[in-house]
Amino acid sequence: MTSNEARLAAIRGGGPARRHNARTIAALTGNPGCTRRAVLDGAGVDKPALAERIGFPARFGQSRFAITRGNAFEAQVKADGGTELLRLVAERLGVPVPDSATWTDLGGADDLPDRRDRSRAALTADGSGAALFDHPLLALDVGGRRVHLEPDLVAARLAGRFHVVEIKSFPVIDGQADPAKVSAAAIQSAVYVLALRDLLAAAGRDAELVSHEVVLVCPRDFANQPVASLVDVRKQLLVLRRQLDRMARLDTLLATVPADFTADPTADPAALRAALSRVEARYAPECLAACELAYFCRHEAGGHTAVLGRPVREALGGVASVAEVLALAAGEHAPDPEREEAAALLRAAARLRADALTGDAA
Repeated sequence: MTSNEARLAAIRGGGPARRHNARTIAALTGNPGCTRRAVLDGAGVDKPALAERIGFPARFGQSRFAITRGNAFEAQVKADGGTELLRLVAERLGVPVPDSATWTDLGGADDLPDRRDRSRAALTADGSGAALFDHPLLALDVGGRRVHLEPDLVAARLAGRFHVVEIKSFPVIDGQADPAKVSAAAIQSAVYVLALRDLLAAAGRDAELVSHEVVLVCPRDFANQPVASLVDVRKQLLVLRRQLDRMARLDTLLATVPADFTADPTADPAALRAALSRVEARYAPECLAACELAYFCRHEAGGHTAVLGRPVREALGGVASVAEVLALAAGEHAPDPEREEAAALLRAAARLRADALTGDAA
């Protein structure tokens, strides 16, 4: 075990490491400046248990009913060796429906080297026939570390190209699905597209064999009849690659974390809250939908402009506290040279607000 691995194990505590998935990587790249999340995810900390322990439990996630319904829908779509799935994908791509396709389930025992090798061999083998690959083990470099992804998806090879296929249980009603859920699915799918392209490139194959168009399979209306849609993830791929390239290496971040820092969910809650407060976070309202510790970070950021969102914080030119914002707006505090422009805008906004209120009163 290297010194970094030992450090991460100490941060995590006695529990097993939780692995990255597409959702955690999407959340990390959506807020690459948050050291706290990067360190906790890098250490594999059980963040839901940690949030519960410190008294700020996460308030998002699927219900057991939704999970059961989703599993049933996925099993239905994948039944009979993926026959229905193959038809859906082929028709949506506008290619002839093959008479048959090979179906390779790359899941199984939790033996990472074996699964990694089997996934690489299956996905990079020469062949142009129709094929479906279930549960491939993929990998990406995140913060200077190689992390493995265990997507519950299918990679479809049709007409010589790969398409990532995501099966989701949210419905498409009258041809429309929840935009927020489609957006989240697109970001997560982009993670898989990027990982699959990296796999092919490492094997000397053309990464562009993996299409930027993802096939999203959802239930139609209020029935379980599946319907396939194409989602273009080129924009998400550009953002994801840029953010991954910008992300600081984990060993660099660890150098900024106190040597005795621990996030062991079994530790004393007060000690955990104090320890977390010593690791820099970058809270934004969007974190509420993506990070289990968001409610703790929001509480911690009370009175700071961060709780108002990134556009407001950036427009204020780095003014950190709401109290200072109000003082600058009222002209009660002389700004330093770097904040002159922000102070002038705040004073102008305060005058406009006062005029509007005076007009209403009149």
